[in-house]
Amino acid sequence: MKGKIKECMEPDRKVRSAEIVILIMLAAVSVSAYISGALQLNRDPGTVRFAGEAVMFRNDDYDCDEDSKVCEIIYENEDGRLILSRPHEDSSEERINAYAYSTQEGTILYFDRMNPDAREIRTAYRQILAEQLMPRFNTANALAVLAAGFAVMLLFGVFFTAYEKCWFLSIMTLAVIISVIFPEESANGVSGIRIMLLYLLDTFLNILCELLISKQSRYNFLVSVAVEITEIAISLVLMYRFATMIVTLLFWLPIDIISFINWTRHRDEQNDELTMVRRLKGWQEILVIIAIALWTAAVGWLMSGLDISTDFLGGNRNLEILMIYLDACASAVGIANGLFIFFRMREQWIAWYICAALEAVMNILAGQYVLLVLKLGYFTNTTYGYIRWSRYIRTHAEETGSLF
Repeated sequence: MKGKIKECMEPDRKVRSAEIVILIMLAAVSVSAYISGALQLNRDPGTVRFAGEAVMFRNDDYDCDEDSKVCEIIYENEDGRLILSRPHEDSSEERINAYAYSTQEGTILYFDRMNPDAREIRTAYRQILAEQLMPRFNTANALAVLAAGFAVMLLFGVFFTAYEKCWFLSIMTLAVIISVIFPEESANGVSGIRIMLLYLLDTFLNILCELLISKQSRYNFLVSVAVEITEIAISLVLMYRFATMIVTLLFWLPIDIISFINWTRHRDEQNDELTMVRRLKGWQEILVIIAIALWTAAVGWLMSGLDISTDFLGGNRNLEILMIYLDACASAVGIANGLFIFFRMREQWIAWYICAALEAVMNILAGQYVLLVLKLGYFTNTTYGYIRWSRYIRTHAEETGSLF
C-alpha cells in the first residue's frame, strides 16, 4: 500500500519541482534584465563634441492640447529626434535648426542651442538610451508578471486542476509574447514601458479573478479589487474610457465588497469552498436588455459632449465618439454583470461574453493587441465557467431564483 502511494506522489513531486525551476529561471532572467537595463540607462555620456547643424521637422502625430500651457514637441530627421518643451503659443513651428553633438561612442544628440550644459546632455542621452532599452525593460516586466503567475499556481496548486493551471499559464505566456512583439508607445507623457506593465497586470489579475469566479470561489472578489484599481490607473494614464472608470469607481469597488459578504453567506453545505449559484427567469432578462440599451444611449450622449482630448487615439474625433458609445455599452453590461455576480446568477457568464466582445473591438481600434489575449482568456474561461455553473444548478435542488 505504501508503495502505491509513493508511486502516485512521485509525478506530483516532479511537476512541482519543474514549476519551481521555471519560477526561479523567470525571476532570475527578469531581475538580470532590470539590473543590466538600469546600469545601461544611467551610464555617463562622457565627453561630447560638436558635429554640425541640422534641420529637423515637427512630428505631427504629437498634437498639443489647446488647454495646455506648455507642450512637449518632437522634432525629427533621419538621424534622431529632439524633444522640446515650449509654451503653447510657440508650439506651431514646423521646422527648426538644431545643433548636433556626438558622444565618444558615436551617439548623436540634438539640441536647440549651442553649448548645452551637462544636465541637458545627460537628459538627451538618457532619452535615446530609454528608447534603445525599451525592449529589455518590456521583457523584464513581462517575465516578472509571468513569474508571478507561476508563483500563484505553485503556492495554491492544490486549489486548481491541471486544466486550470494550463489555461492560466498559457494565457499569461501568450500575453508575454505579444507584449514583446507589439510594444506600446508612450501616451500623455507616460512611457510605453509603464503602460505595457499596466496591461500585463490587468491581464494577470483579470484571468485569475475570472478563474476563481468559474470555481464559485468567493475569493475572486479580493482579486477583483486589485483589478479595479489597475483599470482605473489605465483609464487615467490613457485619458479614455471614462464611463467605465466612473462605473468601476462608484459601482465595482463597492459591489466587490458586498458581494464577498453575500457569497460568504451562501456557501455550499457539502463543499465550503463553493458558493451556491442559480439562474434568471425570462422576463428578468428582457428588463436587463432594455436597461442596457437606455444606459448606452444616455451615457454615450453625455460623455460625447465632454471636451476631453487624448493623444492615445491620434486625435481622431470620430474614433473617440465610437469608443465613447462602445465604452458606454460595455459599462452598462458590466453593471448588469456585477449585479448577476452579486446575486449569484448564471447569466453573468453571458454578460462576460458580450463585454469581452465589446472590449475586443475597442482594443483593436486602439491598437492594444496585448489586451486581446485577455479577451481570448475571457472567451475560453467564460465557456468553462458557464458549463461548471450549469452543471452545479442541474445537480442541486435549489430552484430557479429571482433577481431580487
